[in-house]
Amino acid sequence: MRRPPHISPRNSEQVHRSTLGDRLRRPGRPRRLRMWAAALLSGVLAAGAVQAGPASAQPSAESVARALDLPQPPGGDDVRVLIFHASAGAESPTVDAGIAALESIGRSGPAQQRFSVEATADASVFTDGRRLGTFNSVVFLTGPGDVLDAEQELGLQAYLAAGGGFLGVHDAARTEPYSDWYGALIGARPAEGSGAAAQRATVEVGDRVHPATASLPQEWSRLDRWFNWETNPTGDVHTVARVRELDYKPGESANGPDHPISWCQDYAGGRSFYTAMGGTVASWGEADFRDHLRGALSWTNRVARADCQATVTANYAAERLTPPNQQGQHDQIGEPHGLVTAPDGRVFYIGRGGGPAGAPVVTDWNDPDIGKGEGEIHVWDPRTGEASLVGSLTVFGNKGGGGELIKTEEGLLGIELDPRFATNGWIYLHWTPHSEIDRETRTAERRVSRFTVNRSTGRLDLSSEKVLLSWPVQIHSCCHAGGGMAWDSKENLYIATGDTNSSGFTDGYSGNNPEPVFAGTSFADARRTSGNTNNLNGKILRIHPEQDGTYTLPEGNLFTGEETAEGGGKTRGEIYAMGVRNPSRIFVDRQTDVLYAGWVGPDASQPSTTWGPAKYESFTAITKPGNFGWPFCMGNKQPYRDRNLPDPDQPLDWYDCDAPRNESPHNDGLVKLPPVTPVSIWYAPNGGGPDYPRDANGIPSYDADEEFYRLPWARGGGQAAMTGPVYRYDENRASDIKWPQYWDGKWFIGDFYDGVQPRHAVLLDPATTGSGTPPTHAEPLKEIIPVGQGGIRNLMDWKFGPDGALYVLDYGRGFFNSDGESALWRVTYSGGAPTPAASDLVRKGD
Repeated sequence: MRRPPHISPRNSEQVHRSTLGDRLRRPGRPRRLRMWAAALLSGVLAAGAVQAGPASAQPSAESVARALDLPQPPGGDDVRVLIFHASAGAESPTVDAGIAALESIGRSGPAQQRFSVEATADASVFTDGRRLGTFNSVVFLTGPGDVLDAEQELGLQAYLAAGGGFLGVHDAARTEPYSDWYGALIGARPAEGSGAAAQRATVEVGDRVHPATASLPQEWSRLDRWFNWETNPTGDVHTVARVRELDYKPGESANGPDHPISWCQDYAGGRSFYTAMGGTVASWGEADFRDHLRGALSWTNRVARADCQATVTANYAAERLTPPNQQGQHDQIGEPHGLVTAPDGRVFYIGRGGGPAGAPVVTDWNDPDIGKGEGEIHVWDPRTGEASLVGSLTVFGNKGGGGELIKTEEGLLGIELDPRFATNGWIYLHWTPHSEIDRETRTAERRVSRFTVNRSTGRLDLSSEKVLLSWPVQIHSCCHAGGGMAWDSKENLYIATGDTNSSGFTDGYSGNNPEPVFAGTSFADARRTSGNTNNLNGKILRIHPEQDGTYTLPEGNLFTGEETAEGGGKTRGEIYAMGVRNPSRIFVDRQTDVLYAGWVGPDASQPSTTWGPAKYESFTAITKPGNFGWPFCMGNKQPYRDRNLPDPDQPLDWYDCDAPRNESPHNDGLVKLPPVTPVSIWYAPNGGGPDYPRDANGIPSYDADEEFYRLPWARGGGQAAMTGPVYRYDENRASDIKWPQYWDGKWFIGDFYDGVQPRHAVLLDPATTGSGTPPTHAEPLKEIIPVGQGGIRNLMDWKFGPDGALYVLDYGRGFFNSDGESALWRVTYSGGAPTPAASDLVRKGD
């Protein structure tokens, strides 16, 4: 539920109304109840409109509004703005600059947005209902300290209750320090001592639809006095812009990567916008800052509508949709591994192949049933609210936990529905059939198959299988199977495959040890797979499925398969992206056909001056085919050290990320590889976007003492990247639970783990998307998509449904099996429509 307007966001356990009696007794200069307040209180007492309270009788804001005879809402088509600039001390030089700027803003710009202003330091305006009611908005250019007495604050409360607009600028957050009501109207209080000196910093403009920010650059460099906050208002208000602390010195009270600087809220019946910018005289002359204020006033003046509920935590609800399985069964869910939503709202989700927790497994290679499991497809139906089993495939994928030579990540790995699923019932599954394993060589066949779901029974027709694509994988050692699939707007199917490589034998650095081999197959050298132009593992493939169950190759992949370089026959035309390690999840935004991918990195917890970077989880947006580095380079083109036979423990030269060479004895593809494309996001245990000083050859120092972080909001530890969707808002979608337009175009990225690891919606600059440029803004999601006990702790997959709600798979708390916390969840929104109501807009006919 939304916080009641009289509750302070900093202490919601104590409901404290700023009554007349409270205000008279609060610290500060003494107060005297004037004739106006006495008469008003007498009148509302007689009318029976008093709220009972422990301290004294208090008239409600609504009753005060009636007593003041305030129009509801205040102001009219002749838009007027009151600038109130009282101060308990010396007036700031920014006040005159602010008044002049607001007068200029009101006279300029689109005619629809223009307004007239009246400036005053006389607080009696708040007890003059006839005068106050003529203003569409009140702007506070106030300074620190008390500037309103008790009845004047009641008048301001009444103005808001009648539907008035409020804009607070910079020092307005230090006004009325003893009033909880006013503090909540602003949204946060500055930390003591912050904002003393002007510093240049970058403002991240995350809201691309609010009129206050829609026209601003995504990254806005400016000089100002930057407040820190006693309590971060994120989640209680809707933040439209943040300041990037990485760019300046925020001091000891720093708020960290999530540092709101401008926000709005529907408050106490009215509309409140606050910006902490405007702390210097020069600010008021900036064109972008004036546009920011013009847009904010368009909303508070009731000229334009805006959504100021979009990131308020209380407007989101996470609901577990599937109960725990019955003992020893998978009646609700298998070992969660992927989901997809159907046009009719059904959610199909798969279990990889692990059994219920504690169920026996076969790990003996002499046993024909080694690793045998059931990859299950379930469906949750919104019409019934229940889940059922669609079908299962017998897979190699059930060996339980253990060491690299025991466990496996093979099984049922990915699911997609045909673009015409509603009429043809076709479903695509990425899997490892148990029937095709070779126990002598410990290899298997991976395949992508098309099946049909019977429309009358809702069951998977196993006899309908069409094998589109198959290729060999080694299964002697775990891990990195990949699995995600996605369609673009041209009905090309993208298939993510892992490097099928051991995590061992390199101390957690580059997976490039050629020495370990079983039955002729290397299992610790990803140059055989990810770095190999002639191998389908460690790739993102792109094919065009045909009606007959075959596929063709679309134009524009990384290779055609017909290259003659180095003798020919050394490329595969299915490869769209190479050099990826374990891309469990991918997503294609069909509005732009940008491919979004994330993959799990190696295991080293610290960088090595000998071998290279620590483990990096990677996320990136891909706009064209390319090589993304593994196992040669990571992050923003940070190279590893080469190694080879006869002594893999002897470091050789650093890889050249601009001209990598694959000189592994297990490489049957090209030696000369495409240049490495940097990724958009990378993070390690110590922080996000780690980087180092580089020498004349561009080689990082990899000295932990010299490490710095380009993306401080992203941090790892135990870490496993799980890319999510890009949200697309549909105004024509009839749904009362759909996420709002604020999220449109934002890319959801998260980690399997729910501690310090990222769970964010990020914004990329369309002009640089695909070049490896980091996001311009990152919105934290851990309060909206809850973490911790009782929340979604182990994120496995997430997609938006046709109803605009977010569907999420929680893996559960074990590994290689399902347990009582394995579940499908749904996250819905209930914040309502933008405000003000369309009927309350002024100048509707202009």
